[in-house]
Amino acid sequence: MTTVNTPERRQLRELTRTFMSKEVLPHLDDWERAGEVPRELHTTAARVGLLGIGFPEEVGGSGGDLLDSVVVTEEIIRSGGSSGLVAALFTHGIALPHLVAASAGTETESAAGSDLVERFVRPTLAGTMIGALAVTEPGGGSDVAGLRTTAHRDGDHYLVNGAKAYITSGHRADFVTTAVRTGAPGPEGISLLVIEKGMPGFTVGRRMEKLGWHCSDTAELSFADVRVPVANRVGAENTGFLSVMQNFAAERISLATQAYATAQRCVELALGWCRDRETFGRPLASRQLVRHRLAELHTRAEAARSHVLDVATRVTAGEAEMTEVAMAKNTAVAACAEVVDAALQLHGGFGYLRDAEVERHYRDQRILGIGGGTTEIMNEIIAKGMGL
Repeated sequence: MTTVNTPERRQLRELTRTFMSKEVLPHLDDWERAGEVPRELHTTAARVGLLGIGFPEEVGGSGGDLLDSVVVTEEIIRSGGSSGLVAALFTHGIALPHLVAASAGTETESAAGSDLVERFVRPTLAGTMIGALAVTEPGGGSDVAGLRTTAHRDGDHYLVNGAKAYITSGHRADFVTTAVRTGAPGPEGISLLVIEKGMPGFTVGRRMEKLGWHCSDTAELSFADVRVPVANRVGAENTGFLSVMQNFAAERISLATQAYATAQRCVELALGWCRDRETFGRPLASRQLVRHRLAELHTRAEAARSHVLDVATRVTAGEAEMTEVAMAKNTAVAACAEVVDAALQLHGGFGYLRDAEVERHYRDQRILGIGGGTTEIMNEIIAKGMGL
């Protein structure tokens, strides 16, 4: 995969590994128990140039593209981090692209979008603000087009009413890029508004306790007659659904990357364990059954990586379609589920303890087939691509 093995991207990998060893790994267990990562981590990641990867320099980013983001995500996990850490630290990867895209729209939209860039994008990429994306609603699941949170125009403001659920970084976020209904039922009536913490009527509810992703805070949000300035609208009215759909490819590639990287990390952990662990006077790795199982797991993880990187390369070039992205996500998620389960089994009783890194990956991987579009939704996209 020469596209992700250029000299520049090898340097990016080294930068990521150094960041992980110095700034993250000594504290990750504490953050897991605290239920969030500290705000200072965002500032540190911005200072070394990681937080802005994939965002243009003209909006405060570090430059690069989707493949550079893939490299960072892969190295975070391969270095001993987790998909939960990626979710917590890089939530802006799903909160900001809509704002950046709006700044490149028509002259009117560009002016409004540029204002949003100055107020929200630059501070977030500098690590001084945290942004989240709020689309999913209680009982709504994957039905984005059916969302019920309303925003009625009232002069220079919108009055927002409704609720959102499962919002990553919802507790820490200073602002939330929120999908609301400004028009008729269906996808054509959806807009995006930036709703700021502290606006009267905007309530951040309980911290949602989860199976995994413990260091990534998740919240319920509610809106009761929240007055949001029209200036906080992202792009033209009733164009939010398209904006959300356009960003799904990058989000799904990120989740697929988290999946194959988690699988690779768990193969490494299992290999080290089986070399060191002795049973009945012999290392586990000396047994053919164990060696062959490790070989199968390694093959599965590497095949998933190749598939995802191929599709990511084509997405970056503007060639891949939603069907191919959906297949890549499902391939990686399925490989991850098998590999992580087998890796924990090879660890025996120790793998079931919180002290084992593989235990964290076992919990964290389960969300990857749900977030960004469930496995079933991906299969529906694939079926439609087949003409079914």
